[in-house]
Amino acid sequence: MPVLCRPAVAVPEHVITREETLDLARTLHAGHEQLPLVLRLIGNTGVAKRHLVQPIERTLAHPGFEARNATYETEAKARVPAVVAEALAHAGLQARDIDLIVYVSCTGFMMPSLTAWMINTLGFRSDTRQLPIAQLGCAAGGAAINRAHDFCAAYPGANALIVACEFCSLCYQPTDLTVGNLLSNGLFGDAVAAAVVRGSGGTGVLLERNGSHLVPDSEDWIAYKVRETGFHFLLDKRVPGTMEQLAPALVDLAARHGRDAGRQDFYLIHAGGPRILDDLCKHLDVVPDMFRFSRATLTEYGNIASAVVLDALRRLFDEGGAAPGATGLIAGFGPGITAEISLGSWTHDAPPPAPHALHALHDPQALHTPQALHAPHAPLDPPLTPTAAVAR
Repeated sequence: MPVLCRPAVAVPEHVITREETLDLARTLHAGHEQLPLVLRLIGNTGVAKRHLVQPIERTLAHPGFEARNATYETEAKARVPAVVAEALAHAGLQARDIDLIVYVSCTGFMMPSLTAWMINTLGFRSDTRQLPIAQLGCAAGGAAINRAHDFCAAYPGANALIVACEFCSLCYQPTDLTVGNLLSNGLFGDAVAAAVVRGSGGTGVLLERNGSHLVPDSEDWIAYKVRETGFHFLLDKRVPGTMEQLAPALVDLAARHGRDAGRQDFYLIHAGGPRILDDLCKHLDVVPDMFRFSRATLTEYGNIASAVVLDALRRLFDEGGAAPGATGLIAGFGPGITAEISLGSWTHDAPPPAPHALHALHDPQALHTPQALHAPHAPLDPPLTPTAAVAR
């Protein structure tokens, strides 16, 4: 079964603290009639510091959407390779062993996707599948795990690489003075993360089931408006209360697979803000410490969008992982309002399997190995849906 291996996470070198953020808000928006509310909201985020891809002086300037997007591309190409190399090393694989790259980001735009550049530049095979996800926002981290899971279930033995690249600071809009946007200026941070889902073998979360849930008629609660100056973040005041609608979806998915969502051994939850985590604790009836990995990400990095769930998993690994067979729940939340949910259990490394047929067909030397001669030669393009549905 597919295993989500240890992630690699990198944050940029430029740091801004909560105190510096509050001082900037007081200076830049001294005459704003709702400044006291904004300051209180930023102070309540629990974010102690954030990392930015540019110095604060350049972050506050707005050279235009074109220049901003050029910065996104430049910084992504500069920072993604090292994170990918580390994630591959954690999984005990090389670039040529990867069959699918899932690239998620909501803070910049490229076409072709960065996946094409990665394949051409970082040693991936030219037949590596590409799955860029750009419009799920913070939920995309969970979606990437789920789509990688589905792919590896449909193609037994295949391996998928997940990359999350989020430079939220490039979406700063100095003339947008709505309360939601001003709050986002003190909440979001920048990060790049990557993790491998191995088709077999590996240490990490054995992915067993996944599912999605959309809160009806909530499309305008979290959104982007695309204007001449770029992406303008919209945050409705109803968002902090979304766990009342989403928690039952987590409970239902777990119950359908014989699990109690409130009695898992570990949780990797998107840290949109402290209210989200507090409410989910209440609705699932779990103690706050069970969400310690997500809370630590929020405190130290801010909301790093799709990269949150991967950073939470990294922190679980840093703590020593979990006991073999320990069960866990992964959940990413984002625009829609959408939840992407995974159920899994902790597994320790198994001996690496023989090269699977998918690799053998792309490696002329592998075709002459004893393992390849006895490997089942499944077709390269089996239908995805029936097989993947078994994993849900």
